[in-house]
Amino acid sequence: MVLDPLDIKIIYRGSGGHLEKNVIMGEYLRVNPSFKGLFEYSRRGTPFVALGEGRPRVMITAGVHGNEIPPQLATLELIKSLAPLDITGTVYIIPFAAPWSTMNNTRWFKGVDLNRSSHAPGSVTNTIFKVAVDLNVDALGDFHSTAPRSNPGRESVFCSKKPCRRSYLIAKYISRMGSSDVIVYENAASHYKGALEDECNLAGVGAVTCEVVSKNGSLTLGSLERSLLQMKAFLKYFNII
Repeated sequence: MVLDPLDIKIIYRGSGGHLEKNVIMGEYLRVNPSFKGLFEYSRRGTPFVALGEGRPRVMITAGVHGNEIPPQLATLELIKSLAPLDITGTVYIIPFAAPWSTMNNTRWFKGVDLNRSSHAPGSVTNTIFKVAVDLNVDALGDFHSTAPRSNPGRESVFCSKKPCRRSYLIAKYISRMGSSDVIVYENAASHYKGALEDECNLAGVGAVTCEVVSKNGSLTLGSLERSLLQMKAFLKYFNII
């Protein structure tokens, strides 16, 4: 499939990396050369892709932990499926939050856990959070993978009920569409500080964190497809597809 030129911006400089140096990413690019431009942009920093226009507006992020491969590839598959469609609304996609981390196949971005630093001014995820707020998005889905026998170690959707109940409603919908477990907290940020999902919910942007099961740094069979299913369920909640 040949993609039309994508609407790509760099929203954070200093996070860039040569994604093709990650063996799995490099193999994906070999099979899908239409993404060469996006990979080249990612050398400069955090790429931001916009598809469609108008309302609703939602944001999908992946790669907050660079060694969680399935959701990063799932965003590329999502771009391929959405690009030729006349979708309802706008979908903003950040396929690699920190390409440097993905290149090095590491959870950390230069010693920082980006899913514990969204509240910290100047961090990659704080910038993503601010972009979501500035764009007045209706919701944000942050997509991850979890290793077996880790936390949570199972396919799931994290959410909270307060102060933004939409988080909980989105999670319940994704669960019904694909059987992911719902992990719900009464209040956002009650168990973790600095998670992108929590910072968004505290600001009134309904957000969820979706997890599929895959060994860290690898692509477990079926995990890409499960992550893509979660992403499509997220979009279907808003009748975008």
